[in-house]
Amino acid sequence: MPMHDWTRIPAGIYHSFHGRWIYAMHDALNGGLLPKGYYALAEQMTRTFGPDVLALQYPRDNGSNGNGAPQVSSEPGGVAVAVARPKSQIEAREKRIPLPQGQRRLTIRHVSDHEMVALIELVSPGNKASTTTFDSFVNKACGVLIEGIHLIVIDPFPPTKRDPNGVHAAIWETMTGKPFTLPSGKPLTVAAYCSDDELTAFVDPLAVGEVLPDKPLFLNTERYVNVPLESTYMAAWQTFPAEWRSVITGGSA
Repeated sequence: MPMHDWTRIPAGIYHSFHGRWIYAMHDALNGGLLPKGYYALAEQMTRTFGPDVLALQYPRDNGSNGNGAPQVSSEPGGVAVAVARPKSQIEAREKRIPLPQGQRRLTIRHVSDHEMVALIELVSPGNKASTTTFDSFVNKACGVLIEGIHLIVIDPFPPTKRDPNGVHAAIWETMTGKPFTLPSGKPLTVAAYCSDDELTAFVDPLAVGEVLPDKPLFLNTERYVNVPLESTYMAAWQTFPAEWRSVITGGSA
């Protein structure tokens, strides 16, 4: 029964689950969810104990549809690439605002010249541990979006004084200048972003114990695959040490 209360255990222990969940999503995407030409890689982008992000990429020399994205197969038996609007509790679209003068922009390119088109970021306690680390996380997320890379941010930790309305609110305000307020009783968030001249966010605020919704991982501005957060979370949970599951659930694991 996700989502669990991850504040009950030390950050170092959580990192074990963090890594397992990243790899569970990695396996689901590469195991048939992604169309031909796309693949996901778990990558470590900062100094933590495991992979930080799941990067969605495609080869530069793959067949293109003229918009810089490969053709998506619709052959029988192929993967399900959605074109209908994703469902979420909150959908918002706003024009992006220019970054303040001198603020860093993050450019991401894969060493093999395969182009990154999307990221999945799973928030850790360390991302909120100080103003420096929090600002670094938000700047990295905003830099990714400015480069036209689509993004999912999963925040399983409640707000701190640095993010009183969660990580999504900080990203949204930086990118659009618009505020976002978490609804009462739902301090956790999962947010999917489609990056274009306008930024579109599909946001689901959550409480501990709520089922995780599938979230759209955009391949381009019109097509996406749904990432099965609930099933991948449970796959990681089942291999997490029983002793720590018991601590998190109050002895009911």
